[in-house]
Amino acid sequence: MIKLLPDNVANQIAAGEVVQRPASVVKELMENAVDAGSTQVNLVIKDAGRTLIQVTDNGSGMSDTDARMAFERHATSKIADIRDLDSIKTFGFRGEALASIAAVAEIELKTRLKNEDLGIRLLISASKVMSSEPVQCATGASFSVKNLFYNIPARRKFLKTDASELKQIINEFQRVAICNTNIEFNFYNNGMLLYNLPAGNLKQRLSGIFGKNIAVALIDVNIETSIVQVCGFVGKADKAKKSQGEQFFFVNNRFFRSPYLQKAVYKAYEQLLPSDMHPSFFLFFDINPANIDINIHPQKTEVKFEDEQAIWKILNAAVRESLSKYAVAPSIIFDMEGAPDIPVLERNTQVATPGITVDENYNPFKSSGSGYSRPDKIDGWEQLYTDFNKQSGMPEALISELEPEPEQKIAFDNGMIKKRFLQIKDRYIATPVKSGLMLVDICRAHQRILFEEFLMLFQTNAVVVSQKQLFPEMVELSPSDCMLIQSVWDDLEKMGFEIRNFNDSIMFYALPAGLEKANAKNIIDEILINIKEDYGNSSWNTQEKLALSLAKSESVKKCGILTDVEMEHLVNRLFACKMPDIDTEGKPTISIIEINKIFAE
Repeated sequence: MIKLLPDNVANQIAAGEVVQRPASVVKELMENAVDAGSTQVNLVIKDAGRTLIQVTDNGSGMSDTDARMAFERHATSKIADIRDLDSIKTFGFRGEALASIAAVAEIELKTRLKNEDLGIRLLISASKVMSSEPVQCATGASFSVKNLFYNIPARRKFLKTDASELKQIINEFQRVAICNTNIEFNFYNNGMLLYNLPAGNLKQRLSGIFGKNIAVALIDVNIETSIVQVCGFVGKADKAKKSQGEQFFFVNNRFFRSPYLQKAVYKAYEQLLPSDMHPSFFLFFDINPANIDINIHPQKTEVKFEDEQAIWKILNAAVRESLSKYAVAPSIIFDMEGAPDIPVLERNTQVATPGITVDENYNPFKSSGSGYSRPDKIDGWEQLYTDFNKQSGMPEALISELEPEPEQKIAFDNGMIKKRFLQIKDRYIATPVKSGLMLVDICRAHQRILFEEFLMLFQTNAVVVSQKQLFPEMVELSPSDCMLIQSVWDDLEKMGFEIRNFNDSIMFYALPAGLEKANAKNIIDEILINIKEDYGNSSWNTQEKLALSLAKSESVKKCGILTDVEMEHLVNRLFACKMPDIDTEGKPTISIIEINKIFAE
């Protein structure tokens, strides 16, 4: 009854754990390139990895025999016996990645050792070697993975959109690039250079990935103990964002996730950030490999620490210390270009004491005959304000306008309130209904109204009037965020936006009529947040997310005092919506207090 699985079946089963999507292939191939001692790694992607994933490096390369063995299951050069598992510092070590990738794709490998004249070219399809021949190629290795999941149509069918898969690839690229600043990385997507990251220090690498502005938003973290050394950067509290995008943990230069340690960082920001804001952090743990276990997850993204509680306390203390130092003495980045040349005095140079000239004839209490003069005698405080209006030259009509108006009064007629709408605390509208008293949350109602109105524009393909900007507004983005915005470019133009791509920035030349006073950066931030979030609901499509982004960015946060006409117009627009009783997050927009519950019987 028990049979040994064929190699191709076993490899496909293993591929189900190791190769979940194109980003998994990128991760494994880039980590192999780093382990090979490369100083330059190039990543080429076509059609979000469906058509091609190519990783080229200038590392050590492989011989003919090693190239063939690399695609066998559990073939590795990293470990020889069980004791080696306690001292792993490389990315790969189990020897499953290449075998799993070869089981679900077509692979072309070109590799050559430094001291060899010729290399080898291997063609592998579904774990079978189709051809092997000598070839002239550069030192190192070049892996080309084509037609991923071509032999498993069900897996290929369930891949997400190109924009979503590309975002996952970018995430894996960033994780490898951040912790290997001594290596040059280049990333090409559909023939376009997305990232060019020369070798440098950590802050330069982060600036190359996330944009120049991140350099001024980081605070140094550095603490060394007998258990662990923690170094890197955390973001300033005033630079926190609504999304958790820029949060990275590395242990011995390996990316890992840890909700437990993440809480240690958040705890340090406890009194500095609102609950809905998230700080950025790039933290590196240097620890004895024998004190961690990295072999508890197929993708090796989870790590088990021997003394996790102690590391939690050390991390929390390190972040708190860095934040407190910044609060006392904020770091300042000076631009020295064009700065004045301040001479440095030599030793023993005599410095003259500055002279002071005093006008002995000046009397500050002597009247000059113009302006205000102090009265000789004041019988009472009221005399100070005598003829004040005439002295100030202020028109009497303007003075009367500045006097406070009497409080608004509500007139009664036979026990009924004439005023239909009443505003409470600039946030709620109260109005009588048949069953009692209805309260409307103005902010939530406005968000629901805008969401359905923007969504209606998409669904009806209505012509939207645009308003040209006198001065185009520029929003700087990271390359990955710029790619996400380009994925919704056509939908934005349908809404009335006129935008152009300028390097890693987005230029707004026109906005939809009615949004001409909107903040373009707020709009972009909301769009990115909603595109990155999954909402846990596959029914949310791109147009709905875009409509939600515009509604959130333009909905009122504090509306001020509304007139009767404005309140009535808002309530009418709300009840014209398909779902007037809840906002976009499922929170109630209206609440009705029944008449028999207003006063207890």
